[in-house]
Amino acid sequence: MCRALFTTLLLLIMDDQSITLDVNPKAYPLADQQMTTKILNLVQQAMNYKQLRKGANEATKTLNRGISEFIVCAADAEPLEILLHLPLLCEDKNVPYVFIRSKQALGRACGVSRPVIACSITTDEGSQLRPQIQQVQTEIERLLI
Repeated sequence: MCRALFTTLLLLIMDDQSITLDVNPKAYPLADQQMTTKILNLVQQAMNYKQLRKGANEATKTLNRGISEFIVCAADAEPLEILLHLPLLCEDKNVPYVFIRSKQALGRACGVSRPVIACSITTDEGSQLRPQIQQVQTEIERLLI
């Protein structure tokens, strides 16, 4: 009994360490678990309000058009370099960006059955999501400091 409990605890510790080791160091700033949950909930609501663009190409288009509020990228994209142009473009356009750990979770939040490596929350003047978007933007900017 005690040995099984110890083995389970050891596996949990190993799983926790593997989660932190799997993330590419280039994926910065990386959201913690609580912030990831908040971001994914906002992505899901933005999908319902038609304020969401899915995919790296669509996110690039929203940045170039100036309609992006912030960008969410997946840290487990393989290879990560396929979306590393987004942080550079975000810094040029002064748009906040953040990495989350799972492309599967981002895909589910975007309402599709496939993994999504990047998405963009877009602007809408009369949106009810405006206060939530601003709150997440300030939290992302705090990560960068």
